[in-house]
Amino acid sequence: MVTKHADLTRTRAPHQHHRVTYVELFFDLVFVFAITQISHTLLAHFTPLGGVQTAILFLAVWWVWIFTSWVTNWLDPERAPVRVMLFALMIAGLLLSTSIPKAFESRGLAFALAFVAMQVGRSFFTFLSLPSSATGPRQNMLRITLWMVCSGVFWIAGGLADGQARLALWLVAVVIEYLGPVMRFRFPGLGATPIGDWEVEGGHMAERCALFIIIALGESIVVTGATFAESAWSAPTIAAFLVALLGSIAMWWVYFHLGAEAGAEHISQSAESGRLARLAYTYLHIPIVAGIVVSAVGDELLLAHPQGHVDIRAIIGMVGGPLLFLTGTLLFKRTMRGLWQLSHLAGIALLFAMIPLAHDFSPLQLSAATTVIMLIVAAWEATSLGAKTAGDEA
Repeated sequence: MVTKHADLTRTRAPHQHHRVTYVELFFDLVFVFAITQISHTLLAHFTPLGGVQTAILFLAVWWVWIFTSWVTNWLDPERAPVRVMLFALMIAGLLLSTSIPKAFESRGLAFALAFVAMQVGRSFFTFLSLPSSATGPRQNMLRITLWMVCSGVFWIAGGLADGQARLALWLVAVVIEYLGPVMRFRFPGLGATPIGDWEVEGGHMAERCALFIIIALGESIVVTGATFAESAWSAPTIAAFLVALLGSIAMWWVYFHLGAEAGAEHISQSAESGRLARLAYTYLHIPIVAGIVVSAVGDELLLAHPQGHVDIRAIIGMVGGPLLFLTGTLLFKRTMRGLWQLSHLAGIALLFAMIPLAHDFSPLQLSAATTVIMLIVAAWEATSLGAKTAGDEA
């Protein structure tokens, strides 16, 4: 289906925004499940070691998804070979997702093989799918493929190892993976990729990442709804349900009300869309998504014991989750707008101030306090930037 002379790239027209295709949305369904598996794994292994292990798995899941989003920004998902490639990735992604809860136990090799197959296979497919005339992009994909092969050695070796050896090998693999874009996939004999070869259609990249935020928020709502459905309905439980739902709404408001559209517009007009996409969407969205996942764990703890004792797990979930999210959003908007959002800085300061006081609250009170902080940030930003926009228009 693909030869070295094939050209499966998108046709780009000036000032036009590539829509996200139905097959891309279908592909994302696997990652709805993956995010659910990540949050449940963190909840089941809420220890320092479990946190490190879950972080590795989360970074792997994000990396597979964001690299595929880069590829579908360049290749046309409406072409049959590209669709088949995405379907193959879905199969491997489902194996990856089902392996997550026992990735550091009996299913490490399955996780590693699925991950490496997705990373190497997709990159090599893209290399074959680019026209022979596109020398720069083809060289870029060759470097990426070779880089993924190198990290894949450590993934598979870790899958074959046990205990601390697996953890160490997979840490090395993650470092190699995440250094790739920073090093522009520099490889002996091939050099580094010029940043110009990473040009993307900015509107499509922004929309893809916004959809992943929706996936993460959707998982949070599913966890909230499922836990509430299984709980005994009492006044504290109903209050906890409402607080958790309001927390998700506040996160949506902070990210989408002005930030997502501003980001899409800025990257679409940028002369260095590849550099901006690498920083703002590839790296700075990591704490945003991680914050939503950690908050979902906090919501589950809240609904399980709304009037119980606040322990370190509750503090991490109910305060650390929003803190991660708000920090990532602040950095993302700083990259796009060139300004430090005062509302976000104030929100981060208030969340930090909550940490030493957290033990004096019940889980319901603590979660309600952090939700109020997030709602204040959302209202503050909407009011201040709305007034600024009205002034600019006048």
